[in-house]
Amino acid sequence: MSALEVRGLTKRFGGVLALDHVDVVVPAGSITAVVGPSGSGKTTLLRLVAGFERPDAGTVAVGDTIVAGAGRLVAPERRRVAIVPQEGALFPHLSVAANVGFGLPRGRGKGPRVIECLELVGLAGYDKRRPDQLSGGQQQRVALARALAPHPSLIMLDEPFSALDAALRPQVRAEVVAALRADGATAVIVTHDRDEALSMADQVVVLLDGRVAQAATPATLYRAPASAEVAAFIGPGEVVSGERRGSVVHTSRGELPVDVASRAPDGRVDVVVRPEPVLVYPPTDAVDRDPVDADDDGTDRRTAGASGVDAVAAVAEDEAPA
Repeated sequence: MSALEVRGLTKRFGGVLALDHVDVVVPAGSITAVVGPSGSGKTTLLRLVAGFERPDAGTVAVGDTIVAGAGRLVAPERRRVAIVPQEGALFPHLSVAANVGFGLPRGRGKGPRVIECLELVGLAGYDKRRPDQLSGGQQQRVALARALAPHPSLIMLDEPFSALDAALRPQVRAEVVAALRADGATAVIVTHDRDEALSMADQVVVLLDGRVAQAATPATLYRAPASAEVAAFIGPGEVVSGERRGSVVHTSRGELPVDVASRAPDGRVDVVVRPEPVLVYPPTDAVDRDPVDADDDGTDRRTAGASGVDAVAAVAEDEAPA
């Protein structure tokens, strides 16, 4: 079942086309990252899903309910979509508990749910503190607890770690993901940080120039990018031109194996070689090696030359997509 389904979503601001027929499907209980450079349409997509903007075309469905498009426009507060803004936006005059419980109806279940959400984000016992008595990472976790408290259908996090120190981000990211998983929440994380997207999400949606360039699992996105633009944006690597013949691409660096099920047809292609599967040996080690030998682990070895220096590079077959 899908928690969010966006179809053909289009939005213009004057003469600027911010989103161009965007399709996104977010399965229930999953974490999806929307990643792209500045100006790619990430925040516009968030605002359209949340109900802060009206789409020019297309539909937004939360669960089984269309909340925008097809003649409907449901108010933001009725969409059951929670937002975690960049800097938390906590109420400074309220305690942590009052912040977390702000969106909950009064009743006997309010207090226990507040305590439960604070435990989920690792802040049990912090309920009586004020926001100014917390670190930046703790404030962000309180904001997440506040979003989780009313059991929304969807949580959207807008660059949630951009205001944190670089050294603190990995820890807070791990804590946020753990809390979302523990509560069974469905989340969309909007970020420009590709490492953040790849490390946190079940699905990554790459937005480039207002269009979905690719939507896939992190592993697929990294190993089999749909275009050279996606390959360059999503991670380091060398793009090598060559000619594909079956399961091999012949390049200036040697012969590189590719998956026979790869989308690229025979003929001229670009191959993305990521750094992780490449092993480089000293020239003295390379002299006696068979340049087309294969290791026991299935890794193919090819001899490559660069600027007159001999080297042996090992490229795993599933790591060099064409």
